[in-house]
Amino acid sequence: MKHISILVPKGQAVLSSIVGPYKVFNKVNEYLILNGLRKDKMFDIQLVGLTKETILYDGAFHIHPTKTINEIDKTDLIIIGTINGDLKTEIANNYAFIPWMLEHRVKNKTEIASLCVSAFLLAETGLLDGKVCTTHWMSQEVFKHMYPKAKLLADKIITEDDGIYTSGGAYSFLNLILYLVEKYCGREVAIWCAKLFEVEINRDNQDHFTIFRGQKGHDDQTIQKAQQYIENNFGEKISVDHLAEMFAISRRNFVRRFKKATSNAPLEYIQRVKIEAAKKSLESSKENISEVMYSVGYNDNKAFRNIFRKYTGLSPLEYRNRYNRENIYN
Repeated sequence: MKHISILVPKGQAVLSSIVGPYKVFNKVNEYLILNGLRKDKMFDIQLVGLTKETILYDGAFHIHPTKTINEIDKTDLIIIGTINGDLKTEIANNYAFIPWMLEHRVKNKTEIASLCVSAFLLAETGLLDGKVCTTHWMSQEVFKHMYPKAKLLADKIITEDDGIYTSGGAYSFLNLILYLVEKYCGREVAIWCAKLFEVEINRDNQDHFTIFRGQKGHDDQTIQKAQQYIENNFGEKISVDHLAEMFAISRRNFVRRFKKATSNAPLEYIQRVKIEAAKKSLESSKENISEVMYSVGYNDNKAFRNIFRKYTGLSPLEYRNRYNRENIYN
C-alpha cells in the first residue's frame, strides 16, 4: 500500500486542490477493488495539517485533517495543497511543513508534488534548486526572482525531476494527479479517471492560458515609456533601433536596460504584445487569420504562425477554434 499525505495549508489554502486529489485517489482505490485488480486499497490517503482544524474562505469551510505532521512516521508521496493570497505571508503561515518535508525526503526518499503556487512552499525547502519545475503563469516572474536556482519551465503543465513533481496553474493540478495515477496504476486506470472526472488527459502546455500583462513593476521611467509606446502602436512595424533612437539611448544600453526592467528582450516584448492583441481579436472578432495578422503588424503568414505558436502552443486557427464564441456555439 502506498501512503499519500495531502497537506492542508493554514491560511488562504485553495479547497479544490485538497478535495481534488483526495477524490481521485479514493476513486482509484474503488476502481481497482471493483474490477478485481486488488483485494484491498492501493492508496492510504491522509489529510495532513499543522493542526486538527483548518478554516478556509473566512470561515465558509472547515477542514479536519486526519493527521498532523507529528503523527506521520513515514509517507511515500506528499501532495502540497495550493496556497493563496500574499505568498510571503502564506509561506510564513506554513513554514513548519518545510523541515517536515525535508526530513521525509532525506530519510525515506519521499516523493513530493506541488500544485499550482504551492511550488513556492516547495521551493523554500531548497529541493527545487537545480531541478525543473513549473507554477501558475501569473506567478512566474515572482518565482524566478525568489528562486533563481530552480529551473522554471514556464510553459509546462507537469514537470518531474527525481521524484519531485510540480503542476501549472489552477485546475491543471488534475493533470498532474492523473499523471501520478498513470505512473502508479497504469494507463488504463488513468484513462478511466480522465473519463470519470472529464479531464483532458495528456495536456502538457499552459501557454495558451497565459495573458501577457507586461512587466511594469520597475522604476525605469524611460523603459516604461518604451513599453507604453509598444503597447499603443502594436499594429506598426516597431524596431529596436527605432526605439533606442526615439529615447536617445544606444541600442546596446537600451537592450540591457529593457531586459533588466522587464525580464524580456525588447524584440520578445514587441512580439508578445502583438500576439496578445492577436489573441484578443481571434477570441472576439469575425476577422480571418490574415486580417488579424495584418492588424498586429505582420505580413508574413509563416512568420506570424511560428511566433504565435511560440507564445501560445497553438496555431492561430487552433486558438480561434478553441476560444472564439461563434466557433464554440455553432
